[in-house]
Amino acid sequence: MGRRRAFDEDEVVRAAVELFGGRAYDGVSIDDLVNHLGVHRNSLYKTFGSKRGLYLVALRRHIADDVQPLAEALVAATDTATALRLVTSANLGLLLLAAVEQATADEEVAAEVAAALATVDQAIADALGISTALAAALTAAALGILLRGNVEGAGAARAHRLDSPD
Repeated sequence: MGRRRAFDEDEVVRAAVELFGGRAYDGVSIDDLVNHLGVHRNSLYKTFGSKRGLYLVALRRHIADDVQPLAEALVAATDTATALRLVTSANLGLLLLAAVEQATADEEVAAEVAAALATVDQAIADALGISTALAAALTAAALGILLRGNVEGAGAARAHRLDSPD
């Protein structure tokens, strides 16, 4: 008979979201996971199958815990500035890293990222009464602001310009 699991899978997945969201997939080794998550290597493999298996579980958790609530909040946005502010203030580190690092090489990650972004786009489109194509452009602009790391300055200035057509 096997030994009883000595860790909380939910806590491990949440910690993996933070680890992958801060350092990306390629920046995290199995040793990093074992040390950071406090899980024995064999337990990690037995529970998640592989580093990639844990990554996919963590990405899905991130989408459920961070992206989905963002989409729900976006539905109440009444203007472009509010929508941009919501996106640029959300915890989207793992989604961004997945999009630029893993989605280009992993079809399953690409599908998860595309579905998450489509959810955000649709929420913006519904809230602002605009096309999904324009909403996708707004999402891309907000994510670009996050990638550039100047949420307060660049994001506020762009949101102001988008809301006041001069």
